[in-house]
Order: sequence, then structure tokens, then C-alpha cells
Amino acid sequence: MDREEYVEAVLRAVESIPPGSVATYGDIAEYVGQGGPRQVGAIMREYGGGVPWWRVIRASGVPAEEVGDEQLHNLRSDGVRITNGRVDLRAVRWDPS
Repeated sequence: MDREEYVEAVLRAVESIPPGSVATYGDIAEYVGQGGPRQVGAIMREYGGGVPWWRVIRASGVPAEEVGDEQLHNLRSDGVRITNGRVDLRAVRWDPS
């Protein structure tokens, strides 16, 4: 898969995450079948503005510092419960199957 196809696959995957659910960067890479969390993160930084980017979070459940407040606000608006600035991935992790 070339870069353009990979970008499109990542963005489609993120668009598939329903409100109230989250995925990690690694989950998206696994779903797409190529790359890893860092590659997905780079795509989200560059192209993710048009998709629900806030539904993709670090594996620790903590948002990145540069978008943390906005991400947590958007997740709360989606109905995701936040405890001490962290998402409980066991409760809201997206299952694409």
C-alpha cells in the first residue's frame, strides 16, 4: 500500500470509531494492517482534522499534552467517561469486529 492509500485507510478507520468509543494509535495500525502507532500519529497530526481525531488516544488512556483539554472535552461530549484525565480503555475501546 502506498502512502496515499495508507493515509486514506487510517482516516477511514478513524471515521469508523463510533461516538462513545476510542481506539489507540496501535489499534488503528493493527486494523489497517500496516505501520505502527507512530505512523498513525503522524498521519493524524497532518491529515486528521476532518475526522473525529479525538477518538484516537494513547495506549495509556491519556491524551497528548498539545490537544489534551480539547480531546477530553470532545470525548466527554461523545459520552466517554474520563477519570483523573484518563480514559478507561477497557470500558470504551472500539471493537471493529
